[in-house]
Amino acid sequence: MNPAPAGEILISSDDLSKRVADLGAQISRDYAGKDLVMVGVLRGAVVFIADLLRSLDMSCEIDFMAVSSYGSSSDSSGVVRILKDLDDSITGRDVLIVEDIVDSGLTLNYLMRNLRARDPGSLEVCALLTKPERRRVDVPIRYTGFEIPNTFVVGYGLDHAQQYRHLPFVAELPEDVVPGPGAV
Repeated sequence: MNPAPAGEILISSDDLSKRVADLGAQISRDYAGKDLVMVGVLRGAVVFIADLLRSLDMSCEIDFMAVSSYGSSSDSSGVVRILKDLDDSITGRDVLIVEDIVDSGLTLNYLMRNLRARDPGSLEVCALLTKPERRRVDVPIRYTGFEIPNTFVVGYGLDHAQQYRHLPFVAELPEDVVPGPGAV
C-alpha cells in the first residue's frame, strides 16, 4: 500500500534534531549521577527515544511498554490494556516515560498510575509532542518537545494505519486521509 503523501510539514527534520539535542542536554544535567531508565511507549516513541538516547551525555537503560486504549480508533476512552510490560523492575529507579504524543492524557495518566505503583525512585514524562487543547486529564509533563494544534500528525515515528512513521519530519495528515470526528 502506498500512502498518500503527508500534508503540510509542522516540524522540520532540523527543528526536531535541535530540540531533541536540547532535551538530551537538559535530561543529562537533571539526571547526572542517577540510575535512569527511560521507558519508551511503543510503537510511536521508537524514533524519538533512539534519537534522545544518542543525545544524552550519560549512560542509562531503556525498556519498553506497549499499551492499547479501548474506544474509537481516534479517541481514547482511557481504558488501557498492557500489551507488553517492562522487562525489568523499576523499584527505586529514576524513571522517565518517553512518549511520542500526549493529547487527552488518559492513556498517560493510566500508565503513570501503573508505574507509580511499582515504587520507582522518581517518575517523570518526556513527550515529543503535546496537544494542550485536547487534554482531558491533567498530566505532568516535565520535558516537552513541541506544543502543536489539534490536528492529526504523522512522521518521526507517528503513524496513520501503520504508515508514515519513516518520515524525518512531523506533518499534518492530508484532510482527505484524516480519521473522522474526534481525531487525535
